[in-house]
Amino acid sequence: MRHLAVWLCVGVVACVSLQDSSPVPAGHPREGDSASRLPKPDRKPTNVRRMQVNFYVRSSADPDSGCRLTIGDEQRLDICKFNLSAKSFFIIHGWTMSGMFEMWQGRLVQALREREKDANVVLVDWLDFAHQLYTHAVNYSRVVGKELATLLDFLEEKEHFQLQNVHLLGYSLGAHVAGFAGNYVRGTIGRITGMDPAGPMFEGVEPDKRLSPDDADFVDVLHTYTREALGVSIGIQMPIGHIDVYPNGGDVQPGCTLTDVLGSLAYGNFGDAVQCEHERSVFLFVDSLVNQDKQSFAFQCTDSSRFKKGICLSCRKNRCTGIGYNAKKMRNKRNSKMYLKTRADMPFRVYHYQMKIHVFSYKNLKDTEPAFSVTLHGTNSDSQPLPLEIYGQIGLNFTNTFLVYTEEDVGDILKLKLMWAGSTQTWYGLWKELRSYWVQPDNSQKELQIRRIRVKSGETQKKLTFCAEDPQLTNISPGKELWFVKCRDGWQVKNRTRSANSSL
Repeated sequence: MRHLAVWLCVGVVACVSLQDSSPVPAGHPREGDSASRLPKPDRKPTNVRRMQVNFYVRSSADPDSGCRLTIGDEQRLDICKFNLSAKSFFIIHGWTMSGMFEMWQGRLVQALREREKDANVVLVDWLDFAHQLYTHAVNYSRVVGKELATLLDFLEEKEHFQLQNVHLLGYSLGAHVAGFAGNYVRGTIGRITGMDPAGPMFEGVEPDKRLSPDDADFVDVLHTYTREALGVSIGIQMPIGHIDVYPNGGDVQPGCTLTDVLGSLAYGNFGDAVQCEHERSVFLFVDSLVNQDKQSFAFQCTDSSRFKKGICLSCRKNRCTGIGYNAKKMRNKRNSKMYLKTRADMPFRVYHYQMKIHVFSYKNLKDTEPAFSVTLHGTNSDSQPLPLEIYGQIGLNFTNTFLVYTEEDVGDILKLKLMWAGSTQTWYGLWKELRSYWVQPDNSQKELQIRRIRVKSGETQKKLTFCAEDPQLTNISPGKELWFVKCRDGWQVKNRTRSANSSL
Protein backbone atom coordinates (compact mmCIF):
# COMPACT_ATOMS: atom_id res chain seq x y z
CA MET A 1 0.00 0.00 0.00
CA ARG A 2 1.29 3.41 -0.92
CA HIS A 3 2.97 5.42 1.88
CA LEU A 4 0.75 8.41 2.75
CA ALA A 5 1.93 11.78 4.02
CA VAL A 6 0.11 13.17 7.02
CA TRP A 7 -0.11 16.94 7.33
CA LEU A 8 -1.20 19.06 10.22
CA CYS A 9 -2.38 22.45 9.03
CA VAL A 10 -2.08 24.68 12.05
CA GLY A 11 -4.50 27.62 11.76
CA VAL A 12 -3.71 29.12 8.36
CA VAL A 13 -0.05 29.86 8.96
CA ALA A 14 1.91 26.62 8.74
CA CYS A 15 1.50 23.04 7.61
CA VAL A 16 3.80 20.69 9.50
CA SER A 17 4.73 17.42 7.80
CA LEU A 18 4.78 14.66 10.38
CA GLN A 19 5.69 11.94 7.88
CA ASP A 20 7.04 12.16 4.36
CA SER A 21 8.00 9.64 1.75
CA SER A 22 10.19 12.10 -0.20
CA PRO A 23 13.96 11.55 -0.31
CA VAL A 24 15.89 12.75 2.72
CA PRO A 25 18.94 15.01 2.13
CA ALA A 26 22.22 13.16 2.40
CA GLY A 27 23.60 13.11 5.91
CA HIS A 28 20.45 14.66 7.30
CA PRO A 29 18.44 13.30 10.26
CA ARG A 30 15.20 11.65 9.19
CA GLU A 31 12.75 14.53 8.86
CA GLY A 32 9.80 12.57 10.19
CA ASP A 33 11.48 11.99 13.54
CA SER A 34 10.38 13.89 16.61
CA ALA A 35 12.45 16.58 18.30
CA SER A 36 13.77 13.93 20.69
CA ARG A 37 15.64 12.36 17.76
CA LEU A 38 17.54 15.58 16.98
CA PRO A 39 21.31 15.56 17.59
CA LYS A 40 22.17 16.38 21.19
CA PRO A 41 24.26 19.49 21.96
CA ASP A 42 27.36 17.39 22.71
CA ARG A 43 27.31 16.01 19.17
CA LYS A 44 28.62 17.98 16.23
CA PRO A 45 25.75 18.94 13.90
CA THR A 46 25.68 17.37 10.46
CA ASN A 47 27.70 19.18 7.80
CA VAL A 48 25.44 20.29 4.94
CA ARG A 49 26.91 20.80 1.49
CA ARG A 50 26.05 23.55 -1.00
CA MET A 51 24.01 25.44 1.59
CA GLN A 52 25.37 28.11 3.89
CA VAL A 53 24.54 30.62 6.56
CA ASN A 54 25.31 34.25 5.73
CA PHE A 55 25.78 37.13 8.15
CA TYR A 56 25.03 40.62 6.87
CA VAL A 57 25.83 43.82 8.76
CA ARG A 58 22.89 46.08 8.02
CA SER A 59 23.12 49.86 8.00
CA SER A 60 19.61 50.50 6.67
CA ALA A 61 16.22 48.87 6.29
CA ASP A 62 16.89 48.17 2.60
CA PRO A 63 16.73 44.37 2.20
CA ASP A 64 19.31 44.52 -0.61
CA SER A 65 21.86 46.34 1.56
CA GLY A 66 24.30 44.59 3.83
CA CYS A 67 27.96 43.79 4.19
CA ARG A 68 28.74 40.09 4.56
CA LEU A 69 30.90 38.92 7.44
CA THR A 70 33.04 35.82 6.97
CA ILE A 71 34.11 33.64 9.88
CA GLY A 72 37.90 33.88 10.26
CA ASP A 73 38.27 36.90 7.93
CA GLU A 74 39.37 39.91 9.99
CA GLN A 75 39.42 42.18 6.94
CA ARG A 76 35.67 41.82 6.57
CA LEU A 77 35.24 43.30 10.05
CA ASP A 78 36.97 46.48 8.88
CA ILE A 79 35.23 46.53 5.51
CA CYS A 80 31.83 46.14 7.18
CA LYS A 81 32.73 48.72 9.86
CA PHE A 82 31.91 46.25 12.63
CA ASN A 83 32.36 48.04 15.96
CA LEU A 84 33.87 45.47 18.32
CA SER A 85 33.24 47.55 21.45
CA ALA A 86 29.57 48.32 20.71
CA LYS A 87 26.38 46.37 21.30
CA SER A 88 25.66 43.75 18.66
CA PHE A 89 22.17 42.65 17.64
CA PHE A 90 21.71 39.48 15.58
CA ILE A 91 18.29 39.11 13.91
CA ILE A 92 17.35 35.50 13.14
CA HIS A 93 14.34 34.78 10.91
CA GLY A 94 12.21 31.66 11.10
CA TRP A 95 10.91 28.98 8.79
CA THR A 96 9.82 30.36 5.43
CA MET A 97 7.48 29.14 2.73
CA SER A 98 8.50 31.88 0.27
CA GLY A 99 12.28 31.63 0.56
CA MET A 100 12.45 35.43 0.75
CA PHE A 101 13.10 37.97 3.48
CA GLU A 102 9.97 39.30 5.15
CA MET A 103 8.89 42.89 5.65
CA TRP A 104 9.23 42.82 9.44
CA GLN A 105 13.00 42.39 9.20
CA GLY A 106 13.47 45.81 7.64
CA ARG A 107 11.24 47.40 10.28
CA LEU A 108 13.22 45.79 13.08
CA VAL A 109 16.58 46.79 11.56
CA GLN A 110 15.44 50.41 11.25
CA ALA A 111 14.06 50.51 14.79
CA LEU A 112 17.26 49.07 16.27
CA ARG A 113 19.44 51.55 14.41
CA GLU A 114 17.27 54.46 15.53
CA ARG A 115 17.39 53.38 19.18
CA GLU A 116 21.05 52.23 19.32
CA LYS A 117 22.84 54.33 16.72
CA ASP A 118 26.34 52.96 17.40
CA ALA A 119 25.33 49.31 17.58
CA ASN A 120 26.03 46.57 15.07
CA VAL A 121 22.88 45.10 13.51
CA VAL A 122 23.52 41.76 11.83
CA LEU A 123 20.97 39.75 9.86
CA VAL A 124 21.46 36.00 10.07
CA ASP A 125 20.46 34.68 6.64
CA TRP A 126 19.70 30.96 6.77
CA LEU A 127 17.13 30.91 3.98
CA ASP A 128 18.83 27.91 2.32
CA PHE A 129 17.98 25.86 5.40
CA ALA A 130 14.70 27.54 6.37
CA HIS A 131 13.08 27.16 2.93
CA GLN A 132 12.53 23.42 3.41
CA LEU A 133 9.80 21.19 4.77
CA TYR A 134 9.19 22.37 8.31
CA THR A 135 10.63 19.21 9.85
CA HIS A 136 13.80 19.57 7.75
CA ALA A 137 14.13 23.19 8.87
CA VAL A 138 13.72 22.13 12.52
CA ASN A 139 16.63 19.71 12.19
CA TYR A 140 18.74 22.29 10.36
CA SER A 141 18.12 24.85 13.13
CA ARG A 142 20.80 23.20 15.24
CA VAL A 143 23.28 23.44 12.33
CA VAL A 144 22.55 27.16 11.98
CA GLY A 145 22.88 27.74 15.72
CA LYS A 146 26.30 26.06 15.65
CA GLU A 147 27.40 28.30 12.77
CA LEU A 148 26.29 31.43 14.62
CA ALA A 149 28.13 30.24 17.74
CA THR A 150 31.29 29.79 15.62
CA LEU A 151 31.01 33.40 14.43
CA LEU A 152 30.60 34.63 18.00
CA ASP A 153 33.62 32.58 19.13
CA PHE A 154 35.63 34.20 16.30
CA LEU A 155 34.51 37.67 17.38
CA GLU A 156 35.23 37.00 21.05
CA GLU A 157 38.89 36.42 20.19
CA LYS A 158 39.09 40.09 19.18
CA GLU A 159 40.01 42.80 21.65
CA HIS A 160 37.08 44.80 23.07
CA PHE A 161 34.40 42.34 21.92
CA GLN A 162 32.26 41.00 24.77
CA LEU A 163 29.54 38.36 24.64
CA GLN A 164 27.65 40.35 27.29
CA ASN A 165 27.07 43.00 24.60
CA VAL A 166 25.42 40.45 22.29
CA HIS A 167 21.62 40.35 21.94
CA LEU A 168 20.13 37.62 19.75
CA LEU A 169 16.62 38.30 18.41
CA GLY A 170 14.98 35.14 17.10
CA TYR A 171 11.55 34.95 15.51
CA SER A 172 9.56 31.69 15.45
CA LEU A 173 11.98 28.87 14.56
CA GLY A 174 14.77 31.46 14.69
CA ALA A 175 14.25 31.73 18.45
CA HIS A 176 15.39 28.13 18.86
CA VAL A 177 18.34 28.82 16.53
CA ALA A 178 19.31 31.53 19.02
CA GLY A 179 18.98 29.01 21.84
CA PHE A 180 21.28 26.52 20.10
CA ALA A 181 23.82 29.30 19.46
CA GLY A 182 23.77 30.15 23.16
CA ASN A 183 24.23 26.47 23.98
CA TYR A 184 27.26 26.00 21.70
CA VAL A 185 29.14 29.29 22.17
CA ARG A 186 32.17 29.41 24.45
CA GLY A 187 31.02 31.73 27.22
CA THR A 188 27.63 33.27 27.96
CA ILE A 189 25.63 35.50 25.64
CA GLY A 190 24.20 38.64 27.24
CA ARG A 191 20.60 38.33 26.09
CA ILE A 192 18.27 36.36 23.85
CA THR A 193 14.76 37.52 22.96
CA GLY A 194 12.42 34.89 21.57
CA MET A 195 9.66 36.40 19.47
CA ASP A 196 6.85 33.83 19.50
CA PRO A 197 9.19 30.81 19.36
CA ALA A 198 7.93 27.95 17.21
CA GLY A 199 5.79 25.37 18.97
CA PRO A 200 5.61 22.27 16.71
CA MET A 201 8.35 19.75 17.63
CA PHE A 202 9.50 21.95 20.54
CA GLU A 203 6.53 21.94 22.92
CA GLY A 204 7.34 19.91 26.01
CA VAL A 205 10.84 18.82 25.02
CA GLU A 206 13.94 19.03 27.23
CA PRO A 207 15.69 22.42 27.64
CA ASP A 208 18.73 21.40 25.54
CA LYS A 209 16.46 20.79 22.55
CA ARG A 210 14.93 24.28 22.45
CA LEU A 211 15.42 27.83 23.68
CA SER A 212 15.78 27.86 27.47
CA PRO A 213 16.96 30.17 30.30
CA ASP A 214 20.32 28.36 30.22
CA ASP A 215 21.18 29.80 26.79
CA ALA A 216 21.97 33.39 27.86
CA ASP A 217 22.39 35.56 30.90
CA PHE A 218 18.86 36.88 30.24
CA VAL A 219 16.22 35.19 28.10
CA ASP A 220 12.89 36.94 27.57
CA VAL A 221 10.09 35.59 25.41
CA LEU A 222 7.00 37.11 23.77
CA HIS A 223 4.16 34.61 23.17
CA THR A 224 1.50 35.89 20.75
CA TYR A 225 0.10 32.85 18.92
CA THR A 226 -0.40 30.01 21.40
CA ARG A 227 -3.90 29.07 20.29
CA GLU A 228 -4.17 25.36 19.48
CA ALA A 229 -5.49 23.85 16.25
CA LEU A 230 -5.65 20.07 15.93
CA GLY A 231 -3.62 19.80 19.13
CA VAL A 232 -0.70 21.92 17.88
CA SER A 233 0.14 25.58 18.47
CA ILE A 234 2.17 27.71 16.03
CA GLY A 235 3.88 29.51 18.92
CA ILE A 236 5.16 27.56 21.89
CA GLN A 237 2.81 27.66 24.87
CA MET A 238 5.11 26.66 27.72
CA PRO A 239 7.31 29.26 29.46
CA ILE A 240 10.89 28.86 28.21
CA GLY A 241 12.68 32.03 29.37
CA HIS A 242 13.54 33.88 32.53
CA ILE A 243 10.40 35.90 31.86
CA ASP A 244 7.65 34.88 29.44
CA VAL A 245 5.25 37.60 28.35
CA TYR A 246 1.78 36.64 27.07
CA PRO A 247 0.15 39.75 25.51
CA ASN A 248 -3.65 39.40 25.58
CA GLY A 249 -3.24 35.93 27.06
CA GLY A 250 -0.92 34.89 24.24
CA ASP A 251 -3.69 33.81 21.90
CA VAL A 252 -6.16 36.25 20.28
CA GLN A 253 -4.45 39.54 19.40
CA PRO A 254 -6.50 42.73 18.79
CA GLY A 255 -6.74 43.38 15.07
CA CYS A 256 -6.17 39.69 14.32
CA THR A 257 -9.65 38.35 15.09
CA LEU A 258 -11.52 36.08 12.67
CA THR A 259 -13.43 39.09 11.31
CA ASP A 260 -10.19 40.96 10.61
CA VAL A 261 -8.61 37.90 9.01
CA LEU A 262 -11.62 37.28 6.75
CA GLY A 263 -11.56 40.95 5.77
CA SER A 264 -7.92 40.67 4.75
CA LEU A 265 -8.62 37.51 2.77
CA ALA A 266 -11.46 39.23 0.95
CA TYR A 267 -8.98 41.81 -0.34
CA GLY A 268 -6.44 39.16 -1.29
CA ASN A 269 -4.03 39.96 1.55
CA PHE A 270 -3.46 36.31 2.46
CA GLY A 271 0.03 36.87 3.85
CA ASP A 272 -1.16 39.67 6.13
CA ALA A 273 -4.05 37.59 7.39
CA VAL A 274 -2.16 34.41 8.22
CA GLN A 275 0.84 36.05 9.91
CA CYS A 276 -0.94 38.69 11.97
CA GLU A 277 -0.79 37.03 15.39
CA HIS A 278 2.55 35.28 14.93
CA GLU A 279 4.32 38.45 13.78
CA ARG A 280 2.65 40.57 16.45
CA SER A 281 5.56 39.50 18.69
CA VAL A 282 7.99 41.27 16.35
CA PHE A 283 5.97 44.45 16.18
CA LEU A 284 5.58 44.55 19.95
CA PHE A 285 9.38 44.53 20.11
CA VAL A 286 9.61 47.22 17.42
CA ASP A 287 7.07 49.28 19.37
CA SER A 288 9.21 49.02 22.51
CA LEU A 289 12.12 50.50 20.55
CA VAL A 290 10.42 53.41 18.82
CA ASN A 291 7.77 54.47 21.36
CA GLN A 292 9.93 55.02 24.41
CA ASP A 293 7.41 57.41 25.96
CA LYS A 294 4.60 54.84 25.65
CA GLN A 295 6.19 51.82 27.28
CA SER A 296 3.97 48.80 27.80
CA PHE A 297 4.10 46.98 31.13
CA ALA A 298 3.38 43.32 31.87
CA PHE A 299 2.38 41.90 35.24
CA GLN A 300 3.30 38.58 36.82
CA CYS A 301 0.44 36.13 37.23
CA THR A 302 0.06 32.39 37.57
CA ASP A 303 -2.26 32.14 34.56
CA SER A 304 -4.31 34.13 32.09
CA SER A 305 -7.67 33.56 33.84
CA ARG A 306 -6.46 35.15 37.07
CA PHE A 307 -5.08 38.11 35.13
CA LYS A 308 -8.41 38.60 33.34
CA LYS A 309 -10.10 38.76 36.75
CA GLY A 310 -7.92 41.73 37.67
CA ILE A 311 -6.07 39.94 40.45
CA CYS A 312 -2.50 40.50 39.18
CA LEU A 313 -1.56 44.18 38.85
CA SER A 314 1.18 44.39 41.46
CA CYS A 315 4.71 45.70 40.90
CA ARG A 316 5.92 44.68 44.36
CA LYS A 317 8.99 42.42 44.45
CA ASN A 318 9.63 42.80 40.71
CA ARG A 319 6.18 41.54 39.70
CA CYS A 320 5.95 43.90 36.71
CA THR A 321 8.31 44.77 33.87
CA GLY A 322 8.52 46.60 30.58
CA ILE A 323 8.23 44.35 27.55
CA GLY A 324 10.32 43.91 24.42
CA TYR A 325 13.55 45.88 24.48
CA ASN A 326 12.56 47.40 27.83
CA ALA A 327 12.27 44.05 29.64
CA LYS A 328 14.60 43.82 32.62
CA LYS A 329 16.32 40.84 34.16
CA MET A 330 15.05 40.07 37.65
CA ARG A 331 16.91 38.06 40.21
CA ASN A 332 15.75 34.52 40.84
CA LYS A 333 13.17 34.70 38.05
CA ARG A 334 12.81 31.68 35.77
CA ASN A 335 9.80 30.76 33.64
CA SER A 336 7.97 33.73 35.17
CA LYS A 337 4.68 34.29 33.34
CA MET A 338 3.72 37.91 32.68
CA TYR A 339 0.50 39.28 31.15
CA LEU A 340 -0.82 42.50 29.68
CA LYS A 341 -3.48 43.89 27.37
CA THR A 342 -2.62 45.83 24.20
CA ARG A 343 -4.16 47.93 21.46
CA ALA A 344 -4.56 46.65 17.90
CA ASP A 345 -1.88 48.97 16.47
CA MET A 346 1.28 50.80 17.49
CA PRO A 347 1.67 52.27 19.99
CA PHE A 348 0.34 49.15 21.68
CA ARG A 349 0.25 50.54 25.22
CA VAL A 350 -2.96 50.54 27.21
CA TYR A 351 -3.67 51.62 30.80
CA HIS A 352 -4.63 48.82 33.19
CA TYR A 353 -6.88 49.29 36.22
CA GLN A 354 -7.88 46.92 38.96
CA MET A 355 -11.36 47.57 40.34
CA LYS A 356 -12.68 46.19 43.60
CA ILE A 357 -16.44 46.45 44.05
CA HIS A 358 -18.01 45.27 47.29
CA VAL A 359 -21.62 44.21 47.02
CA PHE A 360 -23.11 44.92 50.48
CA SER A 361 -26.56 43.49 49.84
CA TYR A 362 -28.78 42.30 47.06
CA LYS A 363 -32.45 41.85 46.29
CA ASN A 364 -34.07 39.19 44.11
CA LEU A 365 -30.86 38.52 42.20
CA LYS A 366 -31.30 34.72 41.97
CA ASP A 367 -29.22 33.38 39.02
CA THR A 368 -28.97 36.74 37.29
CA GLU A 369 -25.49 37.79 36.16
CA PRO A 370 -25.33 41.61 36.10
CA ALA A 371 -23.87 43.22 32.98
CA PHE A 372 -21.89 46.17 34.32
CA SER A 373 -19.84 48.83 32.57
CA VAL A 374 -17.82 51.64 34.09
CA THR A 375 -16.81 55.01 32.65
CA LEU A 376 -13.71 56.78 33.98
CA HIS A 377 -13.74 60.57 34.18
CA GLY A 378 -10.21 61.95 34.50
CA THR A 379 -8.21 65.16 34.35
CA ASN A 380 -7.18 64.50 30.71
CA SER A 381 -10.29 62.89 29.22
CA ASP A 382 -13.16 60.50 29.78
CA SER A 383 -13.00 56.86 28.80
CA GLN A 384 -15.52 54.94 26.76
CA PRO A 385 -17.86 52.69 28.79
CA LEU A 386 -15.64 49.78 29.83
CA PRO A 387 -17.27 46.36 30.36
CA LEU A 388 -16.69 44.60 33.66
CA GLU A 389 -16.22 40.98 32.63
CA ILE A 390 -17.70 38.60 35.18
CA TYR A 391 -16.16 35.14 35.31
CA GLY A 392 -18.55 32.84 37.12
CA GLN A 393 -21.10 34.49 39.41
CA ILE A 394 -20.77 37.83 41.11
CA GLY A 395 -19.83 37.49 44.78
CA LEU A 396 -22.55 38.70 47.14
CA ASN A 397 -21.36 40.22 50.41
CA PHE A 398 -17.86 39.94 48.99
CA THR A 399 -15.37 42.19 47.24
CA ASN A 400 -15.38 41.40 43.51
CA THR A 401 -12.25 42.17 41.51
CA PHE A 402 -12.26 43.22 37.85
CA LEU A 403 -9.71 44.22 35.20
CA VAL A 404 -10.46 47.17 32.94
CA TYR A 405 -8.16 48.98 30.55
CA THR A 406 -8.29 52.09 28.41
CA GLU A 407 -6.48 52.95 25.19
CA GLU A 408 -6.30 56.62 26.17
CA ASP A 409 -4.61 58.19 29.17
CA VAL A 410 -7.49 59.69 31.15
CA GLY A 411 -5.09 61.21 33.68
CA ASP A 412 -5.97 61.27 37.37
CA ILE A 413 -9.41 59.73 37.85
CA LEU A 414 -11.86 62.11 39.49
CA LYS A 415 -15.11 60.15 39.36
CA LEU A 416 -16.70 56.97 38.01
CA LYS A 417 -20.03 56.08 36.48
CA LEU A 418 -21.22 52.51 37.05
CA MET A 419 -23.94 51.34 34.67
CA TRP A 420 -26.03 48.17 34.93
CA ALA A 421 -26.94 47.72 31.28
CA GLY A 422 -29.22 44.76 31.83
CA SER A 423 -28.74 41.15 32.77
CA THR A 424 -27.55 37.94 31.19
CA GLN A 425 -28.28 34.45 32.37
CA THR A 426 -26.91 30.99 31.96
CA TRP A 427 -29.11 28.54 30.06
CA TYR A 428 -29.59 26.60 33.28
CA GLY A 429 -30.58 29.77 35.14
CA LEU A 430 -32.92 30.81 32.35
CA TRP A 431 -34.61 27.39 32.38
CA LYS A 432 -35.08 27.56 36.15
CA GLU A 433 -36.55 31.05 35.88
CA LEU A 434 -38.93 30.01 33.10
CA ARG A 435 -40.15 27.06 35.15
CA SER A 436 -40.66 29.34 38.15
CA TYR A 437 -42.41 31.93 35.99
CA TRP A 438 -44.91 29.37 34.69
CA VAL A 439 -45.79 28.57 38.29
CA GLN A 440 -45.71 32.15 39.56
CA PRO A 441 -44.67 35.16 37.42
CA ASP A 442 -41.69 37.07 38.91
CA ASN A 443 -42.14 40.81 38.61
CA SER A 444 -39.74 41.61 41.47
CA GLN A 445 -37.14 44.35 41.10
CA LYS A 446 -33.54 43.10 41.00
CA GLU A 447 -31.18 45.31 42.98
CA LEU A 448 -27.62 45.50 44.35
CA GLN A 449 -26.20 47.84 46.96
CA ILE A 450 -22.73 49.24 46.21
CA ARG A 451 -21.30 51.97 48.45
CA ARG A 452 -17.74 52.31 47.20
CA ILE A 453 -15.31 51.24 44.48
CA ARG A 454 -11.58 50.91 44.97
CA VAL A 455 -9.28 51.46 41.98
CA LYS A 456 -5.61 50.68 41.45
CA SER A 457 -3.62 51.82 38.40
CA GLY A 458 -1.27 49.17 37.06
CA GLU A 459 1.04 51.70 35.43
CA THR A 460 1.38 54.10 38.39
CA GLN A 461 0.45 51.67 41.21
CA LYS A 462 -1.64 54.49 42.68
CA LYS A 463 -4.64 53.40 44.77
CA LEU A 464 -7.84 55.43 45.14
CA THR A 465 -11.17 54.94 46.86
CA PHE A 466 -14.42 56.24 45.32
CA CYS A 467 -17.59 56.63 47.38
CA ALA A 468 -21.20 57.00 46.21
CA GLU A 469 -21.76 60.61 45.16
CA ASP A 470 -25.04 60.60 47.08
CA PRO A 471 -24.70 58.47 50.26
CA GLN A 472 -28.47 57.95 50.18
CA LEU A 473 -28.37 56.47 46.68
CA THR A 474 -26.30 53.28 46.74
CA ASN A 475 -28.70 50.83 45.10
CA ILE A 476 -28.47 49.95 41.42
CA SER A 477 -30.80 47.89 39.22
CA PRO A 478 -30.91 46.93 35.51
CA GLY A 479 -30.93 50.00 33.25
CA LYS A 480 -29.76 52.31 36.07
CA GLU A 481 -26.46 54.01 36.91
CA LEU A 482 -24.57 55.11 40.00
CA TRP A 483 -21.97 57.88 40.32
CA PHE A 484 -18.89 57.63 42.53
CA VAL A 485 -16.47 60.42 43.45
CA LYS A 486 -12.97 60.17 44.88
CA CYS A 487 -13.23 60.21 48.66
CA ARG A 488 -9.72 59.22 49.69
CA ASP A 489 -6.25 58.32 48.45
CA GLY A 490 -5.32 54.73 49.17
CA TRP A 491 -7.46 51.83 50.28
CA GLN A 492 -7.45 52.19 54.06
CA VAL A 493 -10.79 51.02 55.41
CA LYS A 494 -11.85 50.19 58.95
CA ASN A 495 -13.46 46.83 58.25
CA ARG A 496 -11.33 44.99 55.74
CA THR A 497 -13.53 42.40 54.05
CA ARG A 498 -12.36 39.26 52.38
CA SER A 499 -12.32 39.31 48.59
CA ALA A 500 -14.36 36.83 46.59
CA ASN A 501 -11.17 36.18 44.64
CA SER A 502 -9.03 36.00 47.83
CA SER A 503 -6.99 39.01 46.73
CA LEU A 504 -6.64 42.39 48.41
